[in-house]
Amino acid sequence: MDAKNTKQATLTVDDKSFEFPVYGGSVGPDVIDISKLYAQTGMFTYDPGFTSTASCESKITYIDGDAGVLLYRGYPIEQLAQGDFLETCYLLLYGELPTPAQKKDFDHRVTNHTMVHEQMARFFQGFRRDAHPMAVMVASVGALAAFYHDSTDINDPKQRMIASMRMIAKVPTLAAMAYKYAVGQPFVYPKNSLDYTSNFLRMCFAVPCEEYVVNPVLSKALDRIFILHADHEQNASTSTVRSAGSSGANPFACIAAGIACLWGPAHGGANEAALQMLAEIGTVDRIPDFIKAVKDKSSKIRLMGFGHRVYKNYDPRAKLMQQTCHEVLKETGHQDDPLLKVALELEKIALNDEYFVSRKLYPNVDFYSGITLKAIGFPTSMFTVLFAVARTVGWISQWNEMIQEPNYKISRPRQLYLGDTSRNYVPLDKRT
Repeated sequence: MDAKNTKQATLTVDDKSFEFPVYGGSVGPDVIDISKLYAQTGMFTYDPGFTSTASCESKITYIDGDAGVLLYRGYPIEQLAQGDFLETCYLLLYGELPTPAQKKDFDHRVTNHTMVHEQMARFFQGFRRDAHPMAVMVASVGALAAFYHDSTDINDPKQRMIASMRMIAKVPTLAAMAYKYAVGQPFVYPKNSLDYTSNFLRMCFAVPCEEYVVNPVLSKALDRIFILHADHEQNASTSTVRSAGSSGANPFACIAAGIACLWGPAHGGANEAALQMLAEIGTVDRIPDFIKAVKDKSSKIRLMGFGHRVYKNYDPRAKLMQQTCHEVLKETGHQDDPLLKVALELEKIALNDEYFVSRKLYPNVDFYSGITLKAIGFPTSMFTVLFAVARTVGWISQWNEMIQEPNYKISRPRQLYLGDTSRNYVPLDKRT
């Protein structure tokens, strides 16, 4: 641990006092080191959801939820959104922004890994056509370990980097294949002359019978969406990746575990839920009744796309997402989309209504991303898949950081046991 031991914390139980070191990070709250709590006291801490527990050290992403700040390697997300996604990938992986030469080399390495083994096409044929794309992603990403076992030695830094590059490059290809399989169209191979996001759009929407020209506005919008979702500190899926990786599992299996966790509606599926909410409201004139129902404690109506577990201020990604949303709707001719009108009116209410302001229920990134992705042409079943494409670099960066930590341990949370105490087994024929 290279954090500074700033002071000591004292825990007193039954007139016995115990001292624990307090560490200060570069920014953010101090952390009490309770790693020896059980050894010294015979007790555990109780922290459901680990909301007050720092499970690791990290130098990758920092969030100040009260100030509405998101930093990747110290850079504000608003500034990074001016660049492209692969630049952000390089930053997350290596810790520094690339020079022009490094960026060119990195882009080349990613591009040369975008194809997947041809046997993967047969692998897809084992799924039902109506299989959810996220189910396909969990299986296909995990299956990469069977095709690229030459990069699964986690103790070899070179193999770890090759696996990282393969993941960043191949997950979009698998995502496009999952989409094509769901809609019954042939797979489209990657095209090395295109940039990362344009290539992905082409793999999703091109068909062999006609030429496909990538819309630069839509490509830039999706690229920005990828940047906004690239990493987000120790969220549920990232913690899952780290937990899986702590056992020594190969990186492909760890990312598949992260995708499985992301699939949950409380995590990656939030933008789909927000879009569904807007569709259910339908028109601006129905908003007052909806807001009334949200405020009614006896109502089961929930406000989706507002508030955040971490952010207690305006989500910095939401501002960029709103701008992106307007650009896409204007380009696609959907600027009069009734869903956007509902969204804007809801946002206005949330920023001014005392009920929402007092509870700090500000619009989050999911509020606008669903509308944007729908306008680009993606069905709601693909929303979380796109999230996974973006978050892959964050997951693999966090995994790499953990593996390089000399004293990392297998994840092993403890519990507050409330079950039966020791009981004696009774043979079946003697039980009444």
